[in-house]
Amino acid sequence: MDDLIKDFLVESTENLDRLDSELVKLESDPSSEELLSSIFRTIHTIKGSCGFLGFGKLEKVAHAGESLLSRLRDGKISLTAELTSGLLAMVDAIRTILSEIRASGQDGQQDYPDLIENLSRLQQTDQTTPGPKGHEPEKGKGIPPEKQTEAAFMAGEPVKQQEKMEQIAAPPVNTRKSPATENAREAQFRSASGKIGGLLHERGVLDSDALARALKQQTEGDPRRIGEVLVANGSVAQEDVQAALRLQEEARTVDAAAETIRVDVHLLDKLMNLVGELVLTRNQITQFSARQSDSSFTTSTQQLNLLTSELQGEVMKTRMQPISNVFDKFPRVVRDVAKGCGKQVQIEMEGKETELDKSLLEAIKDPLTYIVRNSVDHGIELPDQRVAQGKRPEGHLKLRACHEGGQVVIEISDDGAGINTAKVKNKAVERGLITAQHAAQMSEREVLNLVFLPGFSTAEKVTNLSGRGVGMDVVKTNIDRVNGSVDLQSTAGKGTAIKIKIPLTLAIVRAVIVQTAGKRFAIPQVSIQELVRLDGDRVQKDIEQVHGVPVYRMRGKLLPLVHLDEELKLPKPESKADSDAAVNIVVLQADDHPFGLVVDEIQDSEEIVVKPLGKRLKGIKVFAGATIMGDGKVALILDVVGLAQSASILSGVRDRAMAEKTNETLGRDIEMQTFLLFSGIDDSRMALPLAMLARLEEFPASQVEQSGNELVIQYRGKILPLIRLDRVLEERRQRVRESLQSAEPTAGPLQVLVCNVEEETLGLVVEQILDIVEDRAEVKSPATRAGVQYAVVINERVTELLDIPAIKRMAKARSREIEHAEVSS
Repeated sequence: MDDLIKDFLVESTENLDRLDSELVKLESDPSSEELLSSIFRTIHTIKGSCGFLGFGKLEKVAHAGESLLSRLRDGKISLTAELTSGLLAMVDAIRTILSEIRASGQDGQQDYPDLIENLSRLQQTDQTTPGPKGHEPEKGKGIPPEKQTEAAFMAGEPVKQQEKMEQIAAPPVNTRKSPATENAREAQFRSASGKIGGLLHERGVLDSDALARALKQQTEGDPRRIGEVLVANGSVAQEDVQAALRLQEEARTVDAAAETIRVDVHLLDKLMNLVGELVLTRNQITQFSARQSDSSFTTSTQQLNLLTSELQGEVMKTRMQPISNVFDKFPRVVRDVAKGCGKQVQIEMEGKETELDKSLLEAIKDPLTYIVRNSVDHGIELPDQRVAQGKRPEGHLKLRACHEGGQVVIEISDDGAGINTAKVKNKAVERGLITAQHAAQMSEREVLNLVFLPGFSTAEKVTNLSGRGVGMDVVKTNIDRVNGSVDLQSTAGKGTAIKIKIPLTLAIVRAVIVQTAGKRFAIPQVSIQELVRLDGDRVQKDIEQVHGVPVYRMRGKLLPLVHLDEELKLPKPESKADSDAAVNIVVLQADDHPFGLVVDEIQDSEEIVVKPLGKRLKGIKVFAGATIMGDGKVALILDVVGLAQSASILSGVRDRAMAEKTNETLGRDIEMQTFLLFSGIDDSRMALPLAMLARLEEFPASQVEQSGNELVIQYRGKILPLIRLDRVLEERRQRVRESLQSAEPTAGPLQVLVCNVEEETLGLVVEQILDIVEDRAEVKSPATRAGVQYAVVINERVTELLDIPAIKRMAKARSREIEHAEVSS
């Protein structure tokens, strides 16, 4: 194929992708002359190029679309949904013809007569406000007067100056001058080409003499810009200058684009493979250098390491593309699906500049498209249903992309009906995917994950969009294939959110090297949660058996264990027979299911180059690829999801067994409470549930004031009543009672517990705040004095658990007693 045709195909495909989104935007903002001019220029360029290259069928389709856009731009017709659909159909037809040209070099056999006829019919439809009978709509009608000159200017039409510059004029008459005069003018304006004056002259807005006078004024010292001089002289209108400035900015953008070149993607792939080989060689040299004592060699190795890493990063950037290449297709998808379903949907996109590897971009394009279509088809309700539920008639679909923890996170959320979990259960049972007994035992998260099962669909009937049971399972399969994960969350009546996490690239990844049965394996670091080592005395204590499955109790939860040598059927070394030997556990995550992989040795973390497996090994799901280590030997890369499936970690039965055992063995942990410990008089210990406290404060005694018979303090703009526990609680010990009666008020700072009790805030003055602890507080005994709920054992010491409402009532009663005593005396 001729290089000229190849360039035409590349440029036209890029333009068509932009046209999809621009037409949808124009439908929501029909008054945008800038969008309309851009669309017109794109179709005009395609028509002109295909005419030059001899693609007649493509030229006819493009010409019909250009004619329709011309009448739309001139204001003779108005943009409607039918007209937008016709233009989008034209874009689809041009895209199909370009595919034919790419495949065969010819523009196909189809002439698209129906499409051309429809576009011609839309041209003849007068959809503007009718004027007087027999009066043809004027050019520019429907466009604000102050914008008409600008619209014509930006579209590249020649215009001339009249008394009212807001009206579009006919092309100026070209007054031919003598050759000598013409050459002098050309020399004078050559420097202005591409500048404001030159652009205005080229567009016919400004004549040569007026431009010459303005340039002469600048030469003689006028500090104003050329546009300001021309406007001041009355040579051009302000709108013309503004339009020229925008055109100049577009020209600069084109110039910037000229700084880039197109490179065949196969060449980039080859370059990436060579960098991968360089990384492997770097690893080998680095490993060899570690055994050498020559400092010069070590220095050179370090320099090679730095340069290789920098080169690797730069080459990887050449493969990175913004996710906008995928996102920009979705406004058209949403419009088409919503129109077919009779719905109104607004799409919002964030993070379109987020970049990821081109191969990954291709891998996620279809899954994302399906999720977007599914959200509009299944998720968002019809307008009347939304209004009945108190929602806006227009649904909202949001796409968001960002970098997070070395991965790309993509979120697709809608404000639709959400997922009806009861309906999902019934459908799964009806289709035989699960049993009724299994459905009754499932958690809400397990029910939501049923939508990823093959053959599952909640659609009542088969349509061109849904109902065939092929969809979300393919989404999950494709995402799993690129070491990604899918998380689904839904709230009935409020909407659904799907979060996808994928790595930045698959060519070179960070991995942890482990060894089992004398063989090395690599585990992608993105799948590793943490590394655990159990010494010999903890192995017997912390590893238990649940339904014959070894589990490790980690922070209150049971972690199922998988022995890598057993799963791969590798011979066990004799040293492993020792039950007191240490155990190394790699905690992995597969589909939100954590599990521990038991290996003999955890070696190191390093960058590895992923090599595809041969045909004979591709069917083994526990391996994702292979890599060459620094010593030249091959290490297989473990597929975490495949390993979990092989070990039945993702089995629902096993999950429920773990949950039952966790509830059985850790049921007491649910009763764990957090207490604040503090001391009373004579080192007595007291406690309060931490949930009852608002803050812990320390106040100088000098700030305490007296309000009647109560102690108060100014606190955060309010008056905080203080209760001294040593004055309110009854003291049973005579020695302590006597010391309290003779004690002087303390001059030191007061430690105060600020509590919210019965919609009132008060402060408890205590002797000393000790600690915050967690305890079950199982051992209890009845209280022996008022203001105490009961005595409990916390941290192996008897502690009084206070009753704050009772203490509040006791403090008020004591205040009334003092007041009554003072009145009586």
